[in-house]
Amino acid sequence: MAEVNTEGKGGKQKGKSKKMSTRVDFTPMVDLGFLLITFFMLTTTMLKPQTMEISMPSKDKVTEEEQTKIKASKAITIILGKDNKVYYYFGTRENNIDPKVEATNFSNDGIRKVLLMRNAEVMQKIAELKNQKAQNKIKEEDFKKKTSEARSDKTAPVILIKATDESSYRNLVDILDEMQICNIGRFAIVDITPYDLDLVKKSNI
Repeated sequence: MAEVNTEGKGGKQKGKSKKMSTRVDFTPMVDLGFLLITFFMLTTTMLKPQTMEISMPSKDKVTEEEQTKIKASKAITIILGKDNKVYYYFGTRENNIDPKVEATNFSNDGIRKVLLMRNAEVMQKIAELKNQKAQNKIKEEDFKKKTSEARSDKTAPVILIKATDESSYRNLVDILDEMQICNIGRFAIVDITPYDLDLVKKSNI
């Protein structure tokens, strides 16, 4: 609380007005501060960390019949380079001919455009499912189930993500975000090979 001190220095002085000093007591403010901190601690909801689940390939040996055979036309290899550059090529080496490597970036007209074009069929299916959900023709559970089936369809593209030593962790996070935005259901993070590095070097992009 505020107090007014009316005592002058040096005793009584004739002919001069008394000097008054003000002292503010902040002790109640300390109590109020602790009460507010306690209130916010008890009423505030703590933010839960958001994580993305990545299904890594199993190390168990499987037979050839159990392995999923991927057509070369559906395979896309994405290589993360330095300075936020993204390299990609379709298919694999066939008839002693190397695939053509293209360079792009993380803009809307970059790797996202490439993925959307290659995944157009799945995007169309999911758009139809969203329309049915908006019209209450399907329930939330059915929507999630059919969306998951569309993403993992055998006709959907398969993305192989490979990071060079010169790429950054942010690039890996960005490309995983693109997988979600473009509704890519089949993708894997694999180690880059000397063959991939040689393709990027030969491209001179």
